[in-house]
Amino acid sequence: MKAIRTFKLMGGALIVVVSVNAWSQTSESAAPSTQSSMAPAGGGSAKATRQANRALGKKVLVALSKGGVTTSRLNVIAKGGAVALAGSVTDSTQIEKAGEIAKGVPGVTSVKNSLTLKEVGQ
Repeated sequence: MKAIRTFKLMGGALIVVVSVNAWSQTSESAAPSTQSSMAPAGGGSAKATRQANRALGKKVLVALSKGGVTTSRLNVIAKGGAVALAGSVTDSTQIEKAGEIAKGVPGVTSVKNSLTLKEVGQ
């Protein structure tokens, strides 16, 4: 029983990661000028981009926590201003609340909210 839940969770996480990668690839080709202006000049731009994405993800996670959303079972993936929320919450009102809070974080250009409702004890 636990193995089935684990496979479902891994499959869901894989779908989110693949969709975020596919989604960001289409937005990068549509606006190449903004991507080049965001990257620092010289070498190490990939490292700087990863650090900026991690920092944005952490800012969103902190904002969610301060906004009253339970973040213990949440994943926040940021890529170039696009943020994907994945995981589960115990209250259905927190799903919409998390999306609104994430949209209000400076630097976030779009939010994909894939949060699900999970009862306590499951």
